[in-house]
Amino acid sequence: MQTELHTTRMPGLNISGLKAPLPVIQGGMGVGISVSGLASAVAGQGGIGVIAAVGLGMLEPDFNTNFKEANARALRKEIRKARALSTGLIGVNIMVALSDFDELLAAAADEGADLLLLGAGLPLKVPSLLTPERVRSGAPRLAPIVSSGRAATLILKSWEKYGCTPDAFVVEGPLAGGHLGFKREQITDPAFALERLIPEVIRAVEPARQSTGKAIPVIAAGGIYTGEDILRVLNLGAAGVQMASRFVPTAECDADPAFKAAYVNAAGEDLVLIDSPVGLPGRAIRNPFLEDVSAGVRKPFKCPWKCLKTCDFVNAPYCIALALTNARVGRLNEGFVFGGANAWRADRISTVKEVFDSLKKEYAEAVENHRILQAEAA
Repeated sequence: MQTELHTTRMPGLNISGLKAPLPVIQGGMGVGISVSGLASAVAGQGGIGVIAAVGLGMLEPDFNTNFKEANARALRKEIRKARALSTGLIGVNIMVALSDFDELLAAAADEGADLLLLGAGLPLKVPSLLTPERVRSGAPRLAPIVSSGRAATLILKSWEKYGCTPDAFVVEGPLAGGHLGFKREQITDPAFALERLIPEVIRAVEPARQSTGKAIPVIAAGGIYTGEDILRVLNLGAAGVQMASRFVPTAECDADPAFKAAYVNAAGEDLVLIDSPVGLPGRAIRNPFLEDVSAGVRKPFKCPWKCLKTCDFVNAPYCIALALTNARVGRLNEGFVFGGANAWRADRISTVKEVFDSLKKEYAEAVENHRILQAEAA
């Protein structure tokens, strides 16, 4: 058991010497939902704020003619803005499946991001894409996002060839928002629940911990919404959590007010699974755009860049990058909103500080309740 139940204060999170006062990493939400505004606010409250690298260049003037440079330039701008707004820890989420993954990885490392979260694919060759000096110094810290112990083992074995070990792993369960690393039938299968995946990944990482002497914390993600959820996964051995949906309906979130309102107005049944054009299931908030797509209506588009390596843009019924960008700027009739399974629980727009105050209170109450139950059982 990782959590010390004699204290009602959340523990900190240590990733290879990178110390966050609270064990909360804000999840990366792409195409401009989590950039400098939200990331800096989370960092300022003691968590790790995260900028999502995907699709940032879509708001740059030369995106259609020079998408790789536009994306990297926009990412650099957002990291610098976040640094100007907070002295806390800033991470960057980069999808391995992106066609410009290498360029975004280099940009984030060059700008001094504290933590790189690498998901949507297996980052098997990442150490070879960084300079030997960076690999040796551990700057930035590297945390692959996985959905199984097997994936963690594959990454560990691959990185071993480069004399490198991940600084942490994020294990993301099937209750997350956005694209999911599971088959449709696995999403509701208890065998793939986060509670099963956390100890599985911890076991997969243990041999590397033993051989290297490196802590390699495992961070839990997917459906975590309250302080009680945080306590629950820490008690399973996780060192921290990654949370996204709870930070969307905040004043500091970088999305349009209409995007945030979709969370506040959603009911539980509005969170639906979709088939993304990139070949993965995803979780989103039902709206007329998705209903049209489900009915077979095609949304014409031109593809200026093949953003994801797996996208079949010739046969895709719509461009997911364009749909998400439209939603981000408030044009929900031309796009849709991703959200985790608990996104519907938002009932108002709050601030990031209020979210953290609530998480601390919920965590403390959960510890006290656990203590009472233990005393009654004794």
